[in-house]
Amino acid sequence: MKDRITIEGRAGAFGAYIARPKALPAPAVVVLHEVFGVNADIRKTCDELAEQGFIGVAPDLFWRQEPGVDLSVTSEPDWQHGLRLYQAYDRDAGAKDVKDTATIVAKLPECVGRVAVLGYCLGGLMTFLTAVRYGVDAAVVYHGGDTEKYLDELNGFDAPLLMHLGEEDEFIPKAAQAEIKTALASKPNATVYSYPGQSHAFARHNGAHYNAAAAALANGRTSEFLHRQLGTPSARTAVLPS
Repeated sequence: MKDRITIEGRAGAFGAYIARPKALPAPAVVVLHEVFGVNADIRKTCDELAEQGFIGVAPDLFWRQEPGVDLSVTSEPDWQHGLRLYQAYDRDAGAKDVKDTATIVAKLPECVGRVAVLGYCLGGLMTFLTAVRYGVDAAVVYHGGDTEKYLDELNGFDAPLLMHLGEEDEFIPKAAQAEIKTALASKPNATVYSYPGQSHAFARHNGAHYNAAAAALANGRTSEFLHRQLGTPSARTAVLPS
């Protein structure tokens, strides 16, 4: 299938959804899913990135447990299914999978070699872990749960990082948010944005707490960040003197 590729990782092969922009070669963004797997929302996110000029690639993080997970965000049984997968997920092995994905995508003939990682919830945490442990060209974290548990790994980390936090996130307490902001304040390439009144997954398509205005603001910041960090033509054009 044109929209699927196989990632030959160090620990085994797993699938990934891919969306390609009209103009190639291009930089890429590896998109990391929530507990719902590579579902319609994640595929749509990749498609939107392709419309912005990036190759969007979403690897199957749950391939060791249950390959091909594609759950609905509005189904209670699917929520419970996803939570079981989340609780059993090996984060250390997963970070290596993400790094393998980024390395392989960078070498695709249609990629210019620059790759960012972007993730939501579980995927946000995995974006953070991959960035601090293995390095990436740029990282975007949307409401990464449990990030505060890994802040001691920030030593030596200096990659460009953009993080979005909903101030009323029910899964990331305000104390944890404060820890994250304090830890990242000393990192010159890290930017954390807070969104007042917003709950978990406020920027996710079809989310129960989706807020169009806050999502547009966060996604606009993400787009500008990715264009700037990955050096796309649109970003270079934007800074030319008038």
